[in-house]
Amino acid sequence: MTTIQIRIDEKTKKSAQKVFNKLGIDMSTAIKAYLKQVTMKNGIPFPLYTENGLTVEEEREILQASEDADRGVNVSEYMSVDEMLKELK
Repeated sequence: MTTIQIRIDEKTKKSAQKVFNKLGIDMSTAIKAYLKQVTMKNGIPFPLYTENGLTVEEEREILQASEDADRGVNVSEYMSVDEMLKELK
């Protein structure tokens, strides 16, 4: 066996402990389960979200589309609201 030490803010620790208590497990068991899942999945076993609530890939795509639009790439010509609604259907 080995020991891992981590630093985490008190609020996050207490919030996580409340969840684990409801599940009937302690912090150590939860972290062991997480690490086992990391090795089984060969990566993070859940999607990671940015502060905007998007996945990293979704945010990257939006930023790329915004940059493209600024450069005039992949931008359709002006259409009326009726034309736009028809196009969306």
